[in-house]
Amino acid sequence: MTHFETRSGFVSVVGRPNVGKSTLVNALVGVKVAITSSRPQTTRNTIRGVVTLPEENAQIVLVDTPGIHKPKTALGERLNTLVYGSLSDADAALFVIDATKPIGPGDRLIAERLKESRVPVVLALNKIDVVSRQTIMDQLTAGSGWDFEAYVPISARKRDGTDAVVSELVSLLPPGPFFFPPEARSDQPDIFLAGEIIREKYLARLREELPHSLAVVIDNMEMDGKGLLRISATAVVERESQKGMAIGKGGSMIKAVSTDAREDLERLFGTKVFLEVRVKVEKDWQRSDELLDRLGF
Repeated sequence: MTHFETRSGFVSVVGRPNVGKSTLVNALVGVKVAITSSRPQTTRNTIRGVVTLPEENAQIVLVDTPGIHKPKTALGERLNTLVYGSLSDADAALFVIDATKPIGPGDRLIAERLKESRVPVVLALNKIDVVSRQTIMDQLTAGSGWDFEAYVPISARKRDGTDAVVSELVSLLPPGPFFFPPEARSDQPDIFLAGEIIREKYLARLREELPHSLAVVIDNMEMDGKGLLRISATAVVERESQKGMAIGKGGSMIKAVSTDAREDLERLFGTKVFLEVRVKVEKDWQRSDELLDRLGF
């Protein structure tokens, strides 16, 4: 066997919707590579975050997956397939559970899938900053029957316990060279990250029925001669009635979304950004395979 000084591997981050997977990925990577919101199905693609530890000579590639749920649409089916596909290629899995809710059928289903996949698993019990010590103990005891490699109580929001998660994952990595340059934080193209940030700002403001019907496509993104990054984007909705909500009274929604998104984009790209967002209707895009392909799912 060839001896490598370095260790590296892919870690699938799995869990029910809304347990804090994306928040944890961002905390581990140290910058925002995955958008977060309190709504399920925020993450629609498997987003890779890269954690390189020069002192450990190790690189963890985190694959942030959509939450596993009972699918109701073609989009839902594709999301679940994405998750199970990511497990088959993983060197380890990071299973995130919400400490504020009892372990339920959804968690047990995922635990069974993890057992079947035979990948080593680190269980992260998230949101410990808002529950009692007794609840934490009860949850860890309930999960101990799964006999995973490690159990780590954490608060992703406060970055508490994240170092322990990293060291447990490093111990599970196989020997091998780095997949990404040490300075890389994500494998996602800038155009994808820009679209996701705009979508995040919509998710924070929209009423229940609209978030799932919204996708963001970047039409153009280029630097002008004055060092200004110009981005034009289209927010795609499914019905005319949703178009008005996405624009807002007198353009108020688009304005608020654009202002917020621009701040994050300037932080991400380290340059001034000019952002233009328009809204377009693509009827029932979530149920059309052709439109799902065109929108990048």
